Amino acid sequence: MLPGALPRAENSAMARYGKKAQRKVKRAMHERKRGTLRSGRSGKKVKSRKQAIAIGLSEARRSGAKVPRKKRSRSKRK
Repeated sequence: MLPGALPRAENSAMARYGKKAQRKVKRAMHERKRGTLRSGRSGKKVKSRKQAIAIGLSEARRSGAKVPRKKRSRSKRK
């Protein structure tokens, strides 16, 4: 390495998700496994693993946890 050069930041990157987000997703996954997790307005039972994670992250966002922003679709951008 050259003198004065900074080390690569591959391993020293900050965590994208906070502990609170992790706990919310864990709870949602447990509820899904037990069959008690329900989706928003319709109240239908959630069967999908991906949907359970999305619900957990959504709850974490609402409670102010450290969670990255949602991805926006390209068609909405101008």
